[in-house]
Amino acid sequence: MIRLDNISKQNGHQILFIEASMGIQKGEKVGLVGPNGAGKTTLFRMITSQEQPDDGLVAIDPGMRIGYFSQDVGEMSGQSAVAAVMDGVGPVSALAAEMARLEAAMVDPDQADELDAVIERYGEVQGRFEELDGYALEARAREVLAGLSFSQERMDGDVGLLSGGWKMRVALARILLMRPDGMLLDEPSNHLDLESLIWLEAFLKTYDGALLMTSHDRAFMNRIIGKVVEIDAGSLITYSGDLDFYDQQRALGEQQRQAQYERQQAMLAKEIKFIEKFKARASHAAQVQSRVKKLDKIERVEPPRRRQSVQFEFRSPPRSGDDVISLRNIHKGYGDQPIYQGFDFLVRRKERWCVLGANGAGKSTLLKLVAGAAAPDQGVVSIGASVKMGYFAQHSMDLLDGEETIFESLDGAFPQAGQGALRTLAGCFGFSGDDVEKPCRVLSGGEKARLVMAKMLFDPPNLLVLDEPTNHLDMATKEMLVAALADFEGTMLFVSHDRHFLAALSNRVLELTPEGVHQYGGGYTEYVARTGQEAPGLHPGG
Repeated sequence: MIRLDNISKQNGHQILFIEASMGIQKGEKVGLVGPNGAGKTTLFRMITSQEQPDDGLVAIDPGMRIGYFSQDVGEMSGQSAVAAVMDGVGPVSALAAEMARLEAAMVDPDQADELDAVIERYGEVQGRFEELDGYALEARAREVLAGLSFSQERMDGDVGLLSGGWKMRVALARILLMRPDGMLLDEPSNHLDLESLIWLEAFLKTYDGALLMTSHDRAFMNRIIGKVVEIDAGSLITYSGDLDFYDQQRALGEQQRQAQYERQQAMLAKEIKFIEKFKARASHAAQVQSRVKKLDKIERVEPPRRRQSVQFEFRSPPRSGDDVISLRNIHKGYGDQPIYQGFDFLVRRKERWCVLGANGAGKSTLLKLVAGAAAPDQGVVSIGASVKMGYFAQHSMDLLDGEETIFESLDGAFPQAGQGALRTLAGCFGFSGDDVEKPCRVLSGGEKARLVMAKMLFDPPNLLVLDEPTNHLDMATKEMLVAALADFEGTMLFVSHDRHFLAALSNRVLELTPEGVHQYGGGYTEYVARTGQEAPGLHPGG
C-alpha cells in the first residue's frame, strides 16, 4: 500500500535518510520511533507529497486515500466543531452547509419573494445529502467527538473559540471520521485526557486500514501496533512486534555488534603486532606484505552508537511534617457550576496521590487550591509544617524569560551551583553541549517543560504538585523522569494521562466522579484491578 524505496533526504546540512526503505500493508499498524529531529515528521510529509525525497521513490497504491494528522492544525473558525469534522469527508459537508443556509433563508422575511425557489433548491440538496448518507455521517461525527470528550455545547459551538488543544481534537476527529485507507498520526495522544486516549485506542484497534503513528505515550502505542520502524542514522529498520519486543531486539543487536567489534579489534591488534614485530626482517617480508594487504581489505565494524541518556539523581529533600496537605470542608465552583461541596482530604508524608476524573471533574482545580493558585469559596486549605512545595502546571512554561538562554535561566535560579553542576543538570534533561545557549523564546513545548522541571527538581521540594507533567515530554525524558521520581523521598499529588507514569509512581488514588469522591489505598495498578476500568466512568474492559 505504502512503499519507500531507497529514499535519501537532506534538510540543510542535516542528512535525514540515506537509501532508506520500508513498507506498510493494509491492516498493518506501525509505530515510527527515533530521537527528536531524526526525521519522523519529514517522513510523513514525503508520504503525503508535501515534500519530495532527494533521491529514491515513494509509492502509494493508486486510489488510496490517506488521512494525515499533524500538530500543525491551521486556522479553524466560523463553523461548528461538528461541521469542521464533517468538512474532511468532502461533498457531504458542503451540502450540509448549503442546507443550513437555505433553512435560514426560508425563515428570512427579506427573502420571502424567493421562497419557492429556496424550497425547490432545498429539496434537491436534501435529496443529494440523503443519497450520500449525510444524516448518518453527522451522527458518526458526533460519536467521534463525544469519544474525544466533547460536550454537546462544545460540538455545536464555534470551533474558532476553542483552545489549541481542543482544535487538535477536531483535526483528529476529522481524520477518524474519514476512515481513509491509510492514516498517518503524528503524536495523536499529545492533547488527550485519559478517557479520550482509551477511546482512541479502542477505535484504532478496530481500524482496518494501514496505520503509521508516532506517540510519546508508551502504553498507548504498545496496545495498538504490531510493527516498529526505527529511524536510526539515516536508515529505516523494521522490527515485527510491539515496543517491548523492539527494545529487546535493539538491545540484543547492540550486544552482538559490540561483541563483533571487540572480536575484530582483538584480531586487528594481533595482526598489527605481528607486522610491527617483523616488518624490519627480510625473511618475513612476504608474510608482512600479505598481512598489510589483508588489513587494508577488511571492512571495519563500527562500535554500536549508544543512545545517550543521563540519569537525574535527587538530592534528599528536607523532611516535612507528617501531615502535608489538609483540605477541610472545601466548597468551590465556577459560576453556577459547583465542583467541590464539603470536600475533605488529607495527604500524609510519602504518600503519592494520583487524581483521576473526567474533564471538568476538578482535577486541576484541586491542584490549584493546594498550590495557592486558586482560593476555595469556603473551607480551609492548610499546608503542613516544613513543607517546601514544587508546583508544575501548563502555565509554568509561560513564566520563562524568553530573552534568557537555558543556561542563564538555570544560573539565575541557582547562582551558587557552579557551571559544572548546572551543565550536568541540563544534560539530564536533554540539553547537551551547545543546547544550553539556546534562548528560551525558541524552545519547543517539550523543551520548555524539561527546563521548568529541571529548575523545580534541582533543589528538591519535599512536596511535588504536578499537573500533566509528561504532556510534552518524549519517551526517553519520560523514562528518566519516572526513574528519578521513583527514588524521590517526598510526597506527591499529581494528574497525568500517561498510564505508565500513573502505574509507576502512585501509591494512592483519588477518584473524582459525578457520584462523589472516592479514595483508594494502593496505586493506579491496584485501582485498575479493583474497579476493572482504566479511568473513572469507563465500562470494565474499555
